[in-house]
Amino acid sequence: MTPEDILSHVDDKACLQRLADLVQHKSYSETEGERSLAVKVFETLKTLGLEAELQTVEGQRVNAIGRLRASGSGGKSLLFNGHLDTNPATSGWTVDPWEAFMDDEFIYGIGVSNMKAGDAAYLCAVETLLKAGAKLRGDVILSFVVGELQGGIGTVRMIEQGVRADYFINSEPTDLQALTLHAGAFSFEINLQGDTRHVSKRHEACDALAAAAALVPRINNITFSGVKGAEHKSINRGHVGVMRAGLGPEFHEWRPPQVADTAKILGTCRYAPSQTIDSVMADLTLLLDALVLEFPGLKYNVGSHDLRKNKPQMPPFEVSKDSPIVKSLNRAHEQVRGEAQPTGAIQPPSFFGTDAAHLAAAGMEGIVCGPGGEFNTMPDERVRKRQFLDCVRMYILAICDICGLEA
Repeated sequence: MTPEDILSHVDDKACLQRLADLVQHKSYSETEGERSLAVKVFETLKTLGLEAELQTVEGQRVNAIGRLRASGSGGKSLLFNGHLDTNPATSGWTVDPWEAFMDDEFIYGIGVSNMKAGDAAYLCAVETLLKAGAKLRGDVILSFVVGELQGGIGTVRMIEQGVRADYFINSEPTDLQALTLHAGAFSFEINLQGDTRHVSKRHEACDALAAAAALVPRINNITFSGVKGAEHKSINRGHVGVMRAGLGPEFHEWRPPQVADTAKILGTCRYAPSQTIDSVMADLTLLLDALVLEFPGLKYNVGSHDLRKNKPQMPPFEVSKDSPIVKSLNRAHEQVRGEAQPTGAIQPPSFFGTDAAHLAAAGMEGIVCGPGGEFNTMPDERVRKRQFLDCVRMYILAICDICGLEA
């Protein structure tokens, strides 16, 4: 049996139905739906004949883990990793977010890009291998985790419970490009304290709102210190997502003639492997020290918002472009799509935080490559059906290459 023989067993219609089944299950992060989808996937893994377990994460949250044991020996093990939790559906949808509506080109639904298409692709790849009767020389592990949107807590707990492989593929949406470098991610909170006056005495005040407004573009335009090389520099980014100001710790809004004495900023920083959270925080502190000189009397504190919410922090991820898993997917992409696979710090995915960083930190070598991305996390989120089906075929080829086929 050859890899090409196995590819002939891919059932496009059945694969799309697998994906639709996942999309039709509402699995917002930290809800009962997240757990029930993990249980549903666990039952599917058992039905397919894989070794399956429900793995405790925290409270009632569970991961679904499946393992296809090797029939022979001498191959490498390969772990697929993806999350089941999704962002909420927002306004602006023109189709039902949970119908899994399909037209000639797309399948639609909340979370279909981030990242149920990736989950379904490796589930369908293994299902096709079983259907074809393929025998592998290395194990394949399928991990369907929860809590990626809480810093990757599902994958962190999975690693703590001993799940390991020689190589991994994280299936976050890259539009089938090979992402070999992405930023580390953490969220920060800045609190500014000024000194209020009536507008008639504004010249005597320390305006926390004005200080915050001056700070925001500086954070949004920052490049952090200590960066090594242009590729690492390309994944530096600061961003403010929330700014609030008003009077007192309650942010009173009913007295606008007074100068705001309190401001709060929440944001995120993306940094390279050549940098650290400590170095990034030091750079933010330098900005704040300069701000104090412009706004005499201003006081500030800055800290990690993730740690306050008891979330893991996602470190940066990098793998050599010469890694066997990268080269394997490069070959698979060229065979399936007939063109060279873009490889490197692909943007915008290089600004993602992914569970690949946790897997790499645990000593595993891997890559980020999955379907979707073009219409990720937006109204009418969707994935190109052809891209999803190509991904199934690419994953089959990667499994055959990394794990090895029995004669």
